[in-house]
Amino acid sequence: MSKHVKVAVTGAAGQIGYSLLFRLASGEVFGPDTKVSLCLIELPQAITAAEGTAMEIHDCGFDTLENIDIFDTPAKGFEGVNWALLVGSKPRGPGMERADLIKENGPIFTSQGRALAKAAEDVRCVVVGNPCNTNALIAQNNCSDVPADRFSAMTMLDENRGRAQLAQKAGVGVGSVSNLAIWGNHSATMYPDFENATIDGKSVTDVISDKPWLEGDFITTVQKRGAAIIAARGKSSAASAASACIDHIKNFSKKTPEGQFFSAAVPSDGDSYGIPSGLMFSFPIRSNGNGGYDIVQGLELSDFAKSKIEVTKDELLSEREVVKDLLGG
Repeated sequence: MSKHVKVAVTGAAGQIGYSLLFRLASGEVFGPDTKVSLCLIELPQAITAAEGTAMEIHDCGFDTLENIDIFDTPAKGFEGVNWALLVGSKPRGPGMERADLIKENGPIFTSQGRALAKAAEDVRCVVVGNPCNTNALIAQNNCSDVPADRFSAMTMLDENRGRAQLAQKAGVGVGSVSNLAIWGNHSATMYPDFENATIDGKSVTDVISDKPWLEGDFITTVQKRGAAIIAARGKSSAASAASACIDHIKNFSKKTPEGQFFSAAVPSDGDSYGIPSGLMFSFPIRSNGNGGYDIVQGLELSDFAKSKIEVTKDELLSEREVVKDLLGG
């Protein structure tokens, strides 16, 4: 083993954490030549559950697992980490409005952002816990020691959901669907951009002629998929969210193939597609494989697409207004 990576996971004893940790330890994400140290971070009342998860991971006998440590504060758990996966967040309760949820989670991500000052110099932070765009914005604005472009929020789950829907409609495998950009917020306003996506190298609109479905049911299915899963399963998405987090890490860790891109929410540069600077907005992204990335430029957006992107932009601006008092650093 010639390399080593240290990964922190908040909410480690939760459903997503349980689905995620074994894959991180197994060598699937960072490769068979990289030793993985896991830092499991949980609330004090969930430490025993995290200890049980750690027992199971050890019992798998992964050759790539270096060690597991368990912490009840991010200040301890983030020390020296290369990847910080912020999975844990307070879920929405009965009758709770989205703005209330944002306010409830704000202090959590304020303290986690500050704790990231103890991370390794090359740390990258991925926010999975919802509302992930604004939670990521809060964390990033409370950690002046880490460059803003090291923070991202996960919209890969939405891309995966959209690709699956297009594949099913076209009667092809999911691997045939490429370049489905998710624009904006990980919420019911997100826009899955079918107009710039391809199926077996052909435009989606050339393969799927059902325009009303593309502009209607396709978009709403992707936007509301999480709620549909809760209604059917009685629990929120876990394995699919964990799998998307794995995809997110892999996408940022390797060079994006020529002509391809993936979706992630990153701080807007203020120049791309008219999105205000600093807003944590999902764009089509290309990674250089060395820790850097670029927002894909020059995609043609129809008036239909622009109207959808405007809606999700306005939602994120309103969310930023809700937490403005937490963004002072």
